[in-house]
Amino acid sequence: MAVYIMLSTLSETGRKVVRRLPGTIRKVNEEVGRMGVKILAQYAVLGPYDFLTILEAPDNETVAKVSMELGARGSVSMMTLAAIPVDTFIKRLAARPARNGRGRTRRNPR
Repeated sequence: MAVYIMLSTLSETGRKVVRRLPGTIRKVNEEVGRMGVKILAQYAVLGPYDFLTILEAPDNETVAKVSMELGARGSVSMMTLAAIPVDTFIKRLAARPARNGRGRTRRNPR
């Protein structure tokens, strides 16, 4: 399963709903779970975003569906980022031959 980071900003309407009914957040999370996405962690944050959510999903299409379904309500806008574990990232970089800038392969110094 792939990991994603979702940054969410509530609309004015969304803020009013959450202020009046804070438990709505958990109900939305349950709905997201029924769409095939597991919420690994969620934080209310300061700054331009209201929530940071770490998700696990089988593929990009599943996460796109969640974003579309929630965004269509008009109460929240989201930015979703695919997250690559650093160890996986390093392994993938190390497995590729380095390029010298002219498209030619050079040996990786070890």
